[in-house]
Amino acid sequence: MRLILASGSAIRAHLLRQAGVAFSVETAPVDEMEIKHSLKAEQVPVERVAETLAEAKASRVAARQAGSDHPQTMVIGADQMLEVDGTWLDKPADLAEARQQLLMLRGKSHRLISSVVLILGGTRIWHHTAQAYLQMRPFSDTFLDQYVAEAAPAILSSVGCYQLEGIGMQLFDRIDGDFFTILGLPLLPLLGQLRQHGLMVD
Repeated sequence: MRLILASGSAIRAHLLRQAGVAFSVETAPVDEMEIKHSLKAEQVPVERVAETLAEAKASRVAARQAGSDHPQTMVIGADQMLEVDGTWLDKPADLAEARQQLLMLRGKSHRLISSVVLILGGTRIWHHTAQAYLQMRPFSDTFLDQYVAEAAPAILSSVGCYQLEGIGMQLFDRIDGDFFTILGLPLLPLLGQLRQHGLMVD
């Protein structure tokens, strides 16, 4: 059985490779903003939004496999949402927007929600959603400017503009939650499912 990661996230691919998972990467265009706006208008909980985005990505890639030589491909879809004071943040478009996001988060607690979905033969067979709470410290403007300068442009690839596996750890006072969830992939439950389906040694 083939395994595909339906995500262009470098960190998700890195986590899977580090865990010894054999997979390929294939992405498909999904209008994330349209999905978010629609679900927000319907007052859908943010946890469900992360799940819906993850499933949309996996479903799009799985549909391509249906007519291929590998119809029994398993596809991993994953996505993440950040909520602070009832507001959903998206990846910043540029460094100015990144700075504004960090100012919004400074001195506050916010929530990261990560969801992962598995699709096999065109059918969703499993999903898992996890969350973490992060408390940013009340850092100075001087630190903020230094951080943005040193961490750019990598911070543009992550909502919240931090990368906890690097210098971004300096932004926080406290973190409550799974490290892999914060990085955007609830890895341990996913590995358990892959073992159950024979994609890894049990």
